[in-house]
Amino acid sequence: MATSILVADISPGGSRSSPRPSPAFYRAVYAEIEEVGWERLVRAEDDLSSVTFRILDKKGQAHILEISLPRDYPESSPTIAADIPCTCEVVWSKNSRLSNVVQQFNEHLQNLQEFWSTIDCIDTTLRIVNPEESSLTASCRQIELGNDCYLLLHICPLRPNYLPECRFFGPDAAIDSMRTNWKKNAKKWSSDKPFHENLATLLERQLPGPPVLHKDEDQIDCGICYARYLPVDDELGADSGSAPDYTCDNPSCRKAFHSICLRDWLHSITTTRQSFGVLFGDCPYCSEPVAVKVNN
Repeated sequence: MATSILVADISPGGSRSSPRPSPAFYRAVYAEIEEVGWERLVRAEDDLSSVTFRILDKKGQAHILEISLPRDYPESSPTIAADIPCTCEVVWSKNSRLSNVVQQFNEHLQNLQEFWSTIDCIDTTLRIVNPEESSLTASCRQIELGNDCYLLLHICPLRPNYLPECRFFGPDAAIDSMRTNWKKNAKKWSSDKPFHENLATLLERQLPGPPVLHKDEDQIDCGICYARYLPVDDELGADSGSAPDYTCDNPSCRKAFHSICLRDWLHSITTTRQSFGVLFGDCPYCSEPVAVKVNN
């Protein structure tokens, strides 16, 4: 099928904007996108100045990777931005392709798994201030110590089990003794011990755990039809009577949906894109990328 591509745009005032890339550039980049997988593509700029992929790490966590392509790509290296605490430097040569960038990003994600495990340990064993603001990119946690005292921790993404940088907040008399204990016991920090145990050792005190939360059953209702279960109906096939089976990947959202409800909603939105049997669009609640198969 022949493809027609404009060479330059004309602005409303009649002046020419920057020329679009050549047809050869489009063909080359499309071929590289196909190598990565169209099902991973979230969005692409009209002039292919950037392409965005949804990448799953080995634990199934989704990450959004934006790759910016310079005008002289592939002679010059692309740059990347992602929802991670520290980015990796792209190693590039004249023979490199987008798939090489994705491979390097996957390797970097693997290096960050210990960091996310440490953060998860902190979040599940200690009392975190504003836990709803946590994200995949955050390397800081503010911890409640009791008696109006707080500890702000910065965990190194590439050395998460090392002694973290910290700052105390609270009444001077209380935090002065904590600072003294921290300095006195700093050498007792062990990278082989769980993070919360190290903190308790250094501060010489029992630390508050996370608050006990009563499960809000409404949270498992579908965010589109507001029902927990779909109707029992032969027309729904395998979806008949099912519970929500899709959750938004945004840690600050995590809204649940029935796949069939999300699919119908995406079909009704004009900005939804379809590629290789997958619908790509935005979450109805947080506008982060979502993707669902056209048919189960």
